[in-house]
Amino acid sequence: MLKSGITIRSNWKIIRESASPIFSNYPLVQHNNIHRQEAAAAGGNCGHRQLSTTMHQASTNSNGTSRGKLVTLDNMNPHLKTMEYAVRGPLVIRATQIEKELSQGAKKPFKDVIKANIGDAHAMGQKPITFIREVLSLVSNPNLIDKVNYASDVKLKAKSILAGCKGGSAGSYSDSVGIEIIRKHAAEYIQRRDGGITADPDDIILCAGASEGIRACLKLFQNEDGSNPAVLIPIPQYPLYSASLAEYHLEQVGYYLDEARDWALDIGELERSLKEAKATCNPRAIVVINPGNPTGQVLTRENIEKIIKFAFEEKLFIFADEVYQDNIYAPGSKFYSFKKVMMEMGHPYSSMELASFFSTSKGYMGECGLRGGYSEIVNIDPHVKAMLLKSISAKLCPTVLGQATMDCVVDPPKPGDASYDLFIKEKTQVLDSLATRAKMVADAFNAISGIKCNPVQGAMYAFPKIEIPKKAIEVAKEKKLQPDAFYAFELLEYTGICIVPGSGFGQYPGTYHFRTTILPQPELLAVMLQKFKNFHIEFLKKYE
Repeated sequence: MLKSGITIRSNWKIIRESASPIFSNYPLVQHNNIHRQEAAAAGGNCGHRQLSTTMHQASTNSNGTSRGKLVTLDNMNPHLKTMEYAVRGPLVIRATQIEKELSQGAKKPFKDVIKANIGDAHAMGQKPITFIREVLSLVSNPNLIDKVNYASDVKLKAKSILAGCKGGSAGSYSDSVGIEIIRKHAAEYIQRRDGGITADPDDIILCAGASEGIRACLKLFQNEDGSNPAVLIPIPQYPLYSASLAEYHLEQVGYYLDEARDWALDIGELERSLKEAKATCNPRAIVVINPGNPTGQVLTRENIEKIIKFAFEEKLFIFADEVYQDNIYAPGSKFYSFKKVMMEMGHPYSSMELASFFSTSKGYMGECGLRGGYSEIVNIDPHVKAMLLKSISAKLCPTVLGQATMDCVVDPPKPGDASYDLFIKEKTQVLDSLATRAKMVADAFNAISGIKCNPVQGAMYAFPKIEIPKKAIEVAKEKKLQPDAFYAFELLEYTGICIVPGSGFGQYPGTYHFRTTILPQPELLAVMLQKFKNFHIEFLKKYE
């Protein structure tokens, strides 16, 4: 039987490599414990091994005497040291450095860096939705409302948002949970999406991207009573979860998705993972990402029903990460919200505690930098809800422009509105293009010997499995890198393509993967995939 494994969390140490000709081009490389990512891939069985590093740095007082720094790696919050976030890790640091080198005239085998490591649609060339940006321009500068030739519904939307702002200005603080009219629109959106199932605006909390909503809810499970609370997360997973669990000193319990069945979630695997975890910790919640990140799968309704029944039987709070609900591409795939399925299952499931999350950063919008999102908190104890709202109030409020962006998403132009035709045209073009690119990426990788990629049913990523020759694995081990991280660094140095190694998300032991977005525009994506093919062929030859 497969064991969950122990998550060994160590510090990141940035070192300069110069001994090896293979790494002579890598000024910045992550120096890992060789087993750390492999153990993290198993999701952890609630063990923490914290490696302490002593660093004495001198500072000078006004009288010229020296003393040690007041905050050091030895006495700082240890949980921050255990955090790791692969999506913005050492590969991205190196990619940014390469961009600077290129701008200074350095000669490389490529002219530009392609950052396929993160789901940032606009950075990869996607154009903003006109309706959203016109509304935001008026919300930002109300003086323009009577001066610009925008559609009437654009102006009405801006006025509606401004009417909810204190002083009629987006520069004022909003309520901590967000502007009331926007929460009302979000509830109406959810009710339409779920076929009429009631949504309460008081259950909606607007947040600075879904990430902040997720982190706020995870904090509810921190406990100093010695019960060792834990959260089940999928493997592979989005590193936000492992990083946040480490920061909040919550234990990570990983359950593997089934790659052989297009990354399906198997109830037997959930049962195995939970049973092993209970020996050392107290699992209290389960995270489900649908559509999947990094795996791109879309759960069937039957699968969701089984997960809900499992969570009910095991008394687990459900985190439903549904930020990619608009990104469904594969024929036959359909998005079902956990709330809709749970409510339609009736008693006793309809009374379960659930937090679901949505964002303006994904979908057809891609407005990552504006940081708009919401959480819907269902069936939560009123006293706990009061504590959650108190915690959120300490952050004052999410950005008002992010809230305004969310309002454009949950209350978009309707048939007959002046902006409707252009809005639907732009939205459809974005989603159709993403569907084309999803198939393009999977087909291209499956045509390369040594790479296998499941269909990208939804979301914005592919997570192909790669074969890495034994010789390359040995070289990686010498350099204290995971094999897929070594592969990714080589790819970056020779092609300019920045991806994220699968070990940053977790993967089944003995397998190697990488995550790439499908976001480069079609012409650039075709170039990227051809570069990838050429590199992979040469990599296999080099290390065969």
